Amino acid sequence: MEAVNEQRKKIHPHKFTLWVALASIIMMFAGLTSAYVVKRDAAGWTTFPIPRAFWYSTATILLSSLTIQIALKSFRDREMLRYRNMLTVTAILGVLFMLLQWTGFRQIWRSGITFRGSGGGQFLYVIAGLHVVHVLGGVVALVAMLARVLVSKVRSYNIVPVELMATYWHFVDLLWLYLLIFFIVVN
Repeated sequence: MEAVNEQRKKIHPHKFTLWVALASIIMMFAGLTSAYVVKRDAAGWTTFPIPRAFWYSTATILLSSLTIQIALKSFRDREMLRYRNMLTVTAILGVLFMLLQWTGFRQIWRSGITFRGSGGGQFLYVIAGLHVVHVLGGVVALVAMLARVLVSKVRSYNIVPVELMATYWHFVDLLWLYLLIFFIVVN
């Protein structure tokens, strides 16, 4: 009995790995946004208006945070149809987020802020582009989880992968909110 209690106190190795990865991502974005703040006083630095598409993408990714949370609860309650549906909706919302981001960046590009132009453009595209890469990774993981549920004949009710996915997805949502607020305040 004591061994079981001791095991419950330990963090699952996959969860520990995820938290280490998230800490690394936080450090990377902290470094990039800090560099943005330091460099913004340089000559030739230009600012940009926040495109309307960014507001729509923000609403989309916040909604996706709700759907992944519903998916997690559905998995815990063994409501597998609802779980699959919410995973699907979350993945679709993730793709929609990326499309809205693309639209917003096209607006910024058309306004004359390009990657080669100002330092502001370079930082903007690198910072937000890295975020989109992380969202894309999350969408790929969601699709893989959904495929596993649809294809597998063996029903595994291991909650750890679902909790990992939900944690990661909430993280990329919060990261986008941080970046949006950062660009509003600093810009």
